[in-house]
Amino acid sequence: MTLHPVPPRSWLRLAIFALPWVAFLLRLGGAPLFDDDEGAFSEATREMFERGDFLSTYLNGENRFDKPILIYWLQALGYLLFGPAEWAFRLPSALAAIGWCYAIWHFARPRLGADTALVALAVAASALGPFVIGRAATADALLNLLLALALFDAWRHIESGQRAPLLRSYMWIGLGILTKGPIALMVPAAVSLLYYASRREWRPYLKLSFDPLGWLILAILVVPWYAAALAIHGQDFIDGFILKHNVRRFTGTLEKHAGSIFYYAFVTPLLLLPWTGPLLASLRRIKADVQMTDNHERRHGLRRYLWLWAAFVIVFFSLSGTKLPHYALYGATPLFLLIAVHRHDLRRSWLHLLAPTLLFVLFLLLPTVFGALSTGEMVNHPYYRAQLADAPLLADTTYYAVCIGAFALWLVALVLMRGDAPWRRLLVAAGLLVLVQSLVVAPWLGAVLQGSLSEAVAFVRTRAEPVVLWRLYAPSVSVYREAVTLQRPPQPGEIAITRFDRVPDQGYQTLFHRGGVAVVRPLPEEK
Repeated sequence: MTLHPVPPRSWLRLAIFALPWVAFLLRLGGAPLFDDDEGAFSEATREMFERGDFLSTYLNGENRFDKPILIYWLQALGYLLFGPAEWAFRLPSALAAIGWCYAIWHFARPRLGADTALVALAVAASALGPFVIGRAATADALLNLLLALALFDAWRHIESGQRAPLLRSYMWIGLGILTKGPIALMVPAAVSLLYYASRREWRPYLKLSFDPLGWLILAILVVPWYAAALAIHGQDFIDGFILKHNVRRFTGTLEKHAGSIFYYAFVTPLLLLPWTGPLLASLRRIKADVQMTDNHERRHGLRRYLWLWAAFVIVFFSLSGTKLPHYALYGATPLFLLIAVHRHDLRRSWLHLLAPTLLFVLFLLLPTVFGALSTGEMVNHPYYRAQLADAPLLADTTYYAVCIGAFALWLVALVLMRGDAPWRRLLVAAGLLVLVQSLVVAPWLGAVLQGSLSEAVAFVRTRAEPVVLWRLYAPSVSVYREAVTLQRPPQPGEIAITRFDRVPDQGYQTLFHRGGVAVVRPLPEEK
């Protein structure tokens, strides 16, 4: 048998196809759990085992109604198999993000072509927003996967009229409702409504929206847990989950996460770095994309559907009182596809290559910038100034070697590929940035923001006194202690993990102090 060498173009395709595994699994446990969200999700999962209760979630012994149950069950599998490791809690999100990338590729390949599908996969796997949530122990990567699957199958039903993809769409929606609540139904319902309304076709929309078997599938998936939660917690579940974390999240501002109505117009391009240039360039094609003709129904109809999907998410969350960056990612999937579709339309190469170049420079200078912020006037919060103070020291030789090496490779690529299309050079930059972010930036950032807290936990584990959290919300402490840590002032004989700037001037002895975190104990009262 004769073995033929694999052509260089095939190697490149294989490298791009493998990119999601690198982006979301490489050094997945390299950073400590970030508070608030990662710590809260992970501790709620750990407490399931401590309490022996896998229907309800608790955080440090108190009800946690922030999210439904599915992500906790998946994290529980990681915890059961691998123990309380950071990467085990993050593994469901990483696998969901990998699945999200391949779902995009699988959907695009027969409709937009093999090359377009591969580029869309690369954009999804290397954009900054998916990179962050795909490596976070939260519910958002899983929800993005399920939203993508639901809307992809809804389109398969629209273009073919077949019932099977429609029933699968109901299934994905049901799982999404178990992951993050009503938003998993709202986005697919609104996008399909907008698409059919744009065509003035109401009967197909009613058929899609009110399929009896589809609703039965959805009910079978959703009703048992929601009914159990309502039976267990009653009005507390309605007040906590339905009213606070759904209704009030839209109508008001939760946890001080406010922003202007233009918030997502600025945030969305940042989340798609280093593909911001192609994103902005694709906006020039909106008018042509949304126009449909009988001869190009399949191609233009899909593009209209994708633009409506992205637009609905941005407009809906722009009107919401609570604004968080990752909400924009619910509408990012169609943008990945549209960037890939319009990759040949890029003009002014230097503009598109500027964003990744600046990212390389930023990562190289970030430790110095953080150090300067810790002493300057821009950050006037004593806790965060203290946390940032050690940033330059935590950036070791490996950090700079990786950043400089990747930047040098990028500069070489710019010279060697100067005749190539901008999107091809962006692929190289995106791959190098994924390596830099995974290998050194994410672990370094974790050490800066969470390192002092991790050291405080290691310190208290060597002592026999009971431990509490005081004037500091850090649920990751309970994860690392593998014990519930109550939030209250320390009593005599106890020690407390707290913020150094919130320790009273008198009455407490400081046992440990690093960055913005201190461990203190109350002094005996004078008689």
